Amino acid sequence: MAKRVRKITPSFLKKVIMQEARKLQSEVVSPGELTPTEKVEAEEVDADAFADSLEKDLDHVKALKIQERKLVKQIKAIREARAKLRKRITKKI
Repeated sequence: MAKRVRKITPSFLKKVIMQEARKLQSEVVSPGELTPTEKVEAEEVDADAFADSLEKDLDHVKALKIQERKLVKQIKAIREARAKLRKRITKKI
């Protein structure tokens, strides 16, 4: 099933853009149909729920920082051992 391939020329592209712009303009709701902000009810949430999640996030960050320090120490020890081995190998050669 071969589909017809259409070359995209500047005039064709302009035509498509104009068609899409007309579609969007026809779909726009007039400002009179919008609900006033005074009548919109916002969902209220207790601050306790946010405080708990924020506290958990901060604790997690602290734990990750501690873990990062341990890993950095391990990496440093590995690099030092590698450097010593390189020196030993180069001396033997």
